[in-house]
Amino acid sequence: MAHPRLPYRDPRTVARDIPGVLDVLFPRLKGGLVTALNKKMFSFDGIKPISDDLVEKGYAQKAMIFEIAVARAEFMLMGDCKPSWAACLELAAGRQRRHYDAKIPNSLEQVDIEIAEHAATNLVAMLRRVQSQGGNAELTLSPVIPGLGWIASGHGDFAIGSTLVEVKHTDRNFIAGDFRQVLIYWLLAYAEAIEKDTPIWTDLLLLNPRRNSGLFVKFDYLLRSASANSNRIELFELLRSITNQDLERR
Repeated sequence: MAHPRLPYRDPRTVARDIPGVLDVLFPRLKGGLVTALNKKMFSFDGIKPISDDLVEKGYAQKAMIFEIAVARAEFMLMGDCKPSWAACLELAAGRQRRHYDAKIPNSLEQVDIEIAEHAATNLVAMLRRVQSQGGNAELTLSPVIPGLGWIASGHGDFAIGSTLVEVKHTDRNFIAGDFRQVLIYWLLAYAEAIEKDTPIWTDLLLLNPRRNSGLFVKFDYLLRSASANSNRIELFELLRSITNQDLERR
């Protein structure tokens, strides 16, 4: 079947090149806070995690396999119950080619397909479960993350109504970098919301289909906890002043 064109979004963070800026904006986002946040993790009934042993048997790079899984989940969410693996590989390859260390396979081994299928099925089930529990709010694929100054625009993973959803396929708990990523997403979207009077995400959901884990937190709480600035307007002004200063130096 023909698929709507999905964006070749950057599967890593829009803010990956601005660690200094993130430290200024979110100085409290450190070990203690991250540990406390991870204590809020939960799992979904009826969903099985992917065994580490199986993942280690994969031939393709792990990042590539799980990017294929996300692409497959997107096609499934658009109504294609059995998208071709060639289409999934093409979309994932387009995204991964942005990275110098990416190794794009010509084809997929059976074990890679098994891992990607499991991860995609888990992700779709998680998203549908959350969507159902939230009153069937609209599910958005690859929501736009606006740019600001020299920070380029990009795309997130998913959104369900007013909840931003970020997906991580790792063998660990969520880390400070994961929270920094979604916080800068929120700030960039908030900057546009101020200008255009558009709705802004109120909640964050981190999902890990590989481990069957999720973490739900309100952005207001996360912003207050991670930043020395409890006022969102002041935090936005700080981001804008930093980007303007850097533009003036260039």
